[in-house]
Amino acid sequence: MKSRIIALALFIITTAGVAFYPAYQSAGTLINTLVDPVIIDLPPLDPQANERPRVEVVFVLDTTGSMGGLIQTAKEKIWSIATTMASAQPAPDIRMGLVAYRDRGDAYVTRVVDLSDDLDSVYATLMDFQADGGGDGPESVNQALYDAVHKVSWSQDRQAYQVVFLVGDAPPHMDYQDDIKYPETLTAATARGIVVNTIQCGHHGSAKQEWERIAGLGHGRYFQVEQAGSAVAIATPFDEKLARLSSRLDDTRLYYGTAEEKEKQRLKLDAADKLHSGSSVESRARRATFNVSKSGASNFLGDGELVDAVASGRVDLSGIDRDKLPEPMQAMAPAEQEALITETAARRNELRQQVQELAEKRSAYLEKKVEELGGASDSLDHKIYRAVREQAGKLGLRYETDAPEY
Repeated sequence: MKSRIIALALFIITTAGVAFYPAYQSAGTLINTLVDPVIIDLPPLDPQANERPRVEVVFVLDTTGSMGGLIQTAKEKIWSIATTMASAQPAPDIRMGLVAYRDRGDAYVTRVVDLSDDLDSVYATLMDFQADGGGDGPESVNQALYDAVHKVSWSQDRQAYQVVFLVGDAPPHMDYQDDIKYPETLTAATARGIVVNTIQCGHHGSAKQEWERIAGLGHGRYFQVEQAGSAVAIATPFDEKLARLSSRLDDTRLYYGTAEEKEKQRLKLDAADKLHSGSSVESRARRATFNVSKSGASNFLGDGELVDAVASGRVDLSGIDRDKLPEPMQAMAPAEQEALITETAARRNELRQQVQELAEKRSAYLEKKVEELGGASDSLDHKIYRAVREQAGKLGLRYETDAPEY
């Protein structure tokens, strides 16, 4: 009798699990329909994953008319900021996001680019931001901070370094009655372990007072920079070649998967093509340096990259359905497919080595130039680095150099 009861209970539990499994699987889709305009994907748990520390950073950027210089600086420096963050020990996984903001009555109030380790796609979106609107003093800072905390898919990892950099030159509108004011938002940020730093561009007096208060309530740091950002911008003799090598390295990527997965991969490749054609040589050189770092692997490879999957032994090439292979490989004999993977992996390793060697020369060149100029302790680069080193250090990430990557 007892054995029958146990068997019946097991049957009920198994049936319930099967019944509810589709609902669980659709949870990501359900969230996507409820949160607008941010897409929040729930990644599957991977018990075999080699967990590394996480760095999650969201730049909340004023994109009104007076911020043109700083927006251009952000476009130029995002890769060196990523490389600086990647220099920690142990090397972290890095995700970045953006919240662009203006004010009511402008073309938009906020635009949210969710956290992602696909920095190419984040950067491709940043390339589209132009300074416009504003001109009437206060901006929708309250809404921007609220969206950064509540409409971005921060991880639940309490050991992650999660940080916001609020960048702008005007104080928040405190007269909008239906706004959630920043003190309430910063209380929520603190409860979730998110640090909020502020970077004031220019010398607006009332903005300084508000920016200092926001940084204080956000347990972060306040910085003031010139209107264009006060960043180190030095071209090097190595930039052109690094930019070319970056493009050649990208050409070694081959993707496999379902039709849906291949469409996502195509979008990633489109983002890379956009930055190769539209960003500066210096920016592409900085990207090359980031992509060959341990932390840059996720951005470089993305999901479903075949060469790395096969060369690392994670995937058996013979076990992949033909229609999931890259189209040029589908008509190849198995031996030809293997030869292509081997040849591409060897070419990639050679290109990576060339990038690493040039990146070291570039770094040494920049260090010398900065020293000749009397240092850059007041630059945007150093101010961000000091905040990151101090705040991430409390969570066990060690930044051992005195200067950031440029």
